[in-house]
Amino acid sequence: MPRDFCSRFVAMNGSAVEAGSDSGLPHWGYGSHDGPPVWGELSSEYALCAVGSRQSPIDIVGATQADVPHVAFHYQPMKFEVRHNGHTVEVASTSENWIEVGGARYDLTQFHFHTPGEHTVEGRSFGMEVHLVHRNEEGTLAVVGIFVRRGGAHPVLDDLAEQLPEPGESLATEKKIAVSELLPEASRIFRYEGSLTTPPCSEGVQWLVFETPIEVSAAALAAFEAILGNNSRPVQPLNGRQLLIDKDSPL
Repeated sequence: MPRDFCSRFVAMNGSAVEAGSDSGLPHWGYGSHDGPPVWGELSSEYALCAVGSRQSPIDIVGATQADVPHVAFHYQPMKFEVRHNGHTVEVASTSENWIEVGGARYDLTQFHFHTPGEHTVEGRSFGMEVHLVHRNEEGTLAVVGIFVRRGGAHPVLDDLAEQLPEPGESLATEKKIAVSELLPEASRIFRYEGSLTTPPCSEGVQWLVFETPIEVSAAALAAFEAILGNNSRPVQPLNGRQLLIDKDSPL
């Protein structure tokens, strides 16, 4: 991605869901003094981070194959704004992108990144995880998780890696990206009810995590790791929740 394709500007206040601004609330982060083990102690607003019973991420193990509601992806190329909100790099959805889960529509609000990946599979972690955050008319969230591993170049992620903003900065472009290219070509989807993986750790989030990872070049992954550091929450107890997987690939 050419360096002159965008204009840089300071990020304005406000943020999309899950990796958003904590304006007016105590600072949180991923360090020893403000990281996941103490989130619940920083504010009563973050209490679920400590006492919630349906928290995310989880270690994905022992999923039950099931006939589950179909997921249809309605993504189109879009212009984008990408910013570093201090916790992650976040790409805002600037056009009509949405998914349909069992007939219910959830609109894409943004997608962002965690290094290393937050969910694990039988204890195995991935170099990065992309979270595509969707919301329906009632405000319920559906988050699509995509594992990313080091390998071949990726048409979207390798481009983004060349122009990642510093904390507090944003960039915008006239160039379009195809969100659909973030999806694995063929993969089943793990499903469970969980939470945001950042404060306030709100529960009632529908998680849809692809089984098959996508690949990104080693250089691009290193660029994400350099700008994000470790911004992953450790896995949380399943606490008896249902963990399902499609019998067949939905794509």
